Amino acid sequence: MREPATRVTGVARPVEALRPAPWVLMYHSVDNYREDPHLVTVSPRRFEGQLAWMRARGLRGVGMAELLRARDAGDAHGLVGLTFDDGYADFATRAVPALVRFGFGATVFVVSGRIGSYNAWDDGPRKPLMTVDQIRTVADAGMEVGSHGRHHVPLTETGGCELREELEESRASLEDVLDRPVTGFAYPYGAATGREIEAVRAAGYDYACDIRPAEPGRHALPRTYVGDRDRRLRLRAKLARHELRRRSRV
Repeated sequence: MREPATRVTGVARPVEALRPAPWVLMYHSVDNYREDPHLVTVSPRRFEGQLAWMRARGLRGVGMAELLRARDAGDAHGLVGLTFDDGYADFATRAVPALVRFGFGATVFVVSGRIGSYNAWDDGPRKPLMTVDQIRTVADAGMEVGSHGRHHVPLTETGGCELREELEESRASLEDVLDRPVTGFAYPYGAATGREIEAVRAAGYDYACDIRPAEPGRHALPRTYVGDRDRRLRLRAKLARHELRRRSRV
């Protein structure tokens, strides 16, 4: 069922699209490194500094399901969505211990067909992905687990059957691992047109994370990239830019 439309300045737009987008940060890997050509890795020291910056500003990192429940209830002030794409093993070994120390939560989006393997889709350094036991451990620690597809392929390049398999089979596999519902999705490479957004909604996901969607909504939530160069001033600038964009949509 589609969202009801609301007419604003003569243009009909979905109600969901009119709600201010929450601030959502996009991480990948938290680890020490020698090379990082795709800028997906944040050192543990920098990561803790970023968490400390949030806490000092009265912000609390949470997983996406918690963030959206709070937004729906009109009580999301001070909450920041923390998301981690790909399901790297260092999420369990590096990120989660730091998150727990700060009292923060997060959502990790797992590539279900590569559990316990490595980032085969990438031409950069090989990085191990979480095992089944690690996925269960982070979920038991209070972290949300979502789907990042089966094989980390750009969904815009898939046919209808492959698209459904990427969405439905990845969700089913993760639910078997966790024995609990999986309600969130993140588009690999941030590749999503109206077709993929509608397919994610039809597959039963409650929400989906994008990067810079043309039409933000619950199944195309924008996110702010965070890297190892993001210290206090850069984070402040990114938050200010988000607030400016949010106000421009109200």
